Amino acid sequence: MPYLGGEETVRELRRALSNPHIQTDHLRYRNTIHRVIRLMSQGVDVSGLFSEMVKACATGDIVQKKLVYVFLCSYASVNPELSLLVINTLRKDCSDPNPMVRSLALRNMCNLRLPGLCEYVEQPLTAGLKDKAACVRRVAVLGWAKIHALLPNTEIDAAVVNELYGLLRDPDPVVMVNCLRALEEILEEEGGVAINKPIAHHLLNRLKECDVWGQSEVLSVLQRYRPRSEDELFDILSLLDPALLSHHVPIMAATLRLFLSLCSMLPAVCVSALERARGPLLAAAGSSSRELRYAALCHIQLLLRSEPGLMGEHYKRFYCGYAEPPYIKQSKIQVLVELVNDDNVAVVLDELKGYCTDVNTETSQAAINAIGSIGRSYDDRCLGILTGLLELKQEHITSAVLQTLRDLVWVSPQYGDAVCSALEKWEDQLQDTQGRGALLWLLGVYGDRLSGAPYILEDFIDGVRSEVSAEVKTELLTATLRVFLSRPAETQDMMGRLLQHCIEEELDMCVRDQALLYYRLLHCGIEDVRRVLQCGRRSDLSLGPLIGRPPEPISQWASIFNTLEPLMLGASSAGNSDPSTLTPYTLTSHSEPMTSDPHLMTPKLKDPDLTAPACSGQCLSLSSTLSPEEFERLWLQTEKGEFLEAYVMCPVPRCSPESLQVALQLVNIQTLAFTAPNKLPWKMYLYTHSSHTLTPHSSTTPPNTLILAEVLQAGGDGVKKVKEELIEDQENEREESVKEGEGGEERRGEMSGGVGGEDGGKGELLVRMRQYTGEKTTLTEFLSVLTTVLNAQHTA
Repeated sequence: MPYLGGEETVRELRRALSNPHIQTDHLRYRNTIHRVIRLMSQGVDVSGLFSEMVKACATGDIVQKKLVYVFLCSYASVNPELSLLVINTLRKDCSDPNPMVRSLALRNMCNLRLPGLCEYVEQPLTAGLKDKAACVRRVAVLGWAKIHALLPNTEIDAAVVNELYGLLRDPDPVVMVNCLRALEEILEEEGGVAINKPIAHHLLNRLKECDVWGQSEVLSVLQRYRPRSEDELFDILSLLDPALLSHHVPIMAATLRLFLSLCSMLPAVCVSALERARGPLLAAAGSSSRELRYAALCHIQLLLRSEPGLMGEHYKRFYCGYAEPPYIKQSKIQVLVELVNDDNVAVVLDELKGYCTDVNTETSQAAINAIGSIGRSYDDRCLGILTGLLELKQEHITSAVLQTLRDLVWVSPQYGDAVCSALEKWEDQLQDTQGRGALLWLLGVYGDRLSGAPYILEDFIDGVRSEVSAEVKTELLTATLRVFLSRPAETQDMMGRLLQHCIEEELDMCVRDQALLYYRLLHCGIEDVRRVLQCGRRSDLSLGPLIGRPPEPISQWASIFNTLEPLMLGASSAGNSDPSTLTPYTLTSHSEPMTSDPHLMTPKLKDPDLTAPACSGQCLSLSSTLSPEEFERLWLQTEKGEFLEAYVMCPVPRCSPESLQVALQLVNIQTLAFTAPNKLPWKMYLYTHSSHTLTPHSSTTPPNTLILAEVLQAGGDGVKKVKEELIEDQENEREESVKEGEGGEERRGEMSGGVGGEDGGKGELLVRMRQYTGEKTTLTEFLSVLTTVLNAQHTA
């Protein structure tokens, strides 16, 4: 846009502002100042009129003063010396009988933002704190915050801080909120304003007098206050309860965060607060403001991490609208995945199927990934949708489907047959790098079942010289070698050509080194190649991983609620813990067998140190989520000999595996995977985290211990062999006790009852536990909890 003025215009305005005839005509003089402000807003440099505008501020016309002050605050940094000429006029206006003039002068005196003028501003600001007019006190309070921001290394006088604390009881609510904000900035290095019981109660009682943003500020400051008694806590909650249903989203969000902070030790109250805030959150998720909708969706995802069923009845509120932006659609899709259950899975899948063909590729891929996530529990419906999408022959849809199928069969290998059927007649040519990599992975893993796998690989190998992605090349090397192990006659020639190209012509060092590795590995023998490439797939084909993650404690994300962090982290990964970051405690190098009496539910331990669990302050928690892959990796690591392992015989629960999973979750033990009830051997994998309260007598107990467990119903030689080993250990212990004269006959009867009868273990469970610590009492106490649940489910 061209400027509507230049040097000639500025000279004309200077002459007009200096003309005595125009100065005596207030209307013409004001119009001239209007022209100056208009040119300034259009980008014209009118700083040369600074001295003329300084003279124009000496007037009783408030409108003219406002216009002149806007100009002076804009160009004060350009003319710091001439700005001194304004101070006298501003200080004079601070004593004007009109409170509007006084507040205007104080505000613009602080807005000059010149460090050299601060000494002239302090006295009017101090007087303004005691002014009779509320509008002047509002400006004076914020003025001290501006002075602190301008001179952060200069300490504000203690008398001023005390005066600001006194103004917290000002009758004007805006002055009170401004004082909170100013004290927060001035006392930032000291932790902000000090909130004691009288101040907290005063702020709570005056909360309704404040506007929306004032209430939000007060509620935010009250986060630091902790009630001294339970009665005081519930009095505060009673005052805050109506605000949870406020139709103003900032007030509701700030109140809910304060609820969660105050009730961190009362989970039932936190859940009740979340349920009361459900209505306003749903209203915010349907707001006409896109920004508010997105913020509400991100915070709803936080809530669902602890209360998955909170929004279950309202899943239709998260259906995507056609005109909604992609980032809102993707957030709603993530919420829909969390709300899937047996009752609505068919409806949700039909809705997600419609999103798979969205015009936005990211939304389409998000919907396909969501169907894959649901497919871990509802495989038949989801696999049918995914394989049907392959028939659309659209590049981005096909690529996303292949990636989803790859992830699905990696977690659930039992779906491999369905995936092979979908890829049997593959003829497409993909251009997407990630999709090509997923296709190659599937060809390598299931090449022995796909009749066309060698021919698809041959097309890739023929075009390897034009391939630019190193990821695709490395995947192609691995897939070709895997197919060679099962179909050597069809792939030998093409594999030789691929290795020759990658070793002699490839410029990428990672691809070249991997080709050299495979070439040298082939010289070692086919069995060595097979052992290296196929030993990694250790997943049990009969296991069905459960969808979702275990509910997280509300305290894990309460501190980031009503902040920008859920928006920046996308809320889908905020707060997640990586199991690989757990502190690796010292491991033991041997295992100790244990048995338990299923009737007494008390473990009988060989080691005298493994006595009945004492009150050591242990509690189980699910503070860190463990994926199936991470569980498998940690479980296999313990096979190297450094682990603690315990065996206990428990009766078979009469309930379904799903009911057992719910019962275990009540005591913070997560079921990761289990076998179908009608299959043998029946298995179930569990994990939990054991936390200890450190005491002077147990200072070496680790604060957090990861415990892995396997529950097995072998029904044959597996359990029988273990029971024979247990009986042998108990017989040895009995003989030792007989020699010591400790009543061996009585102990013999007790221990033989703990192992079971002669049914071969068919009606009992074998529990193996592994932990990352040397404390045996941790494993014993976990075993006691697990045994109690198993016996309770057996008698239910």
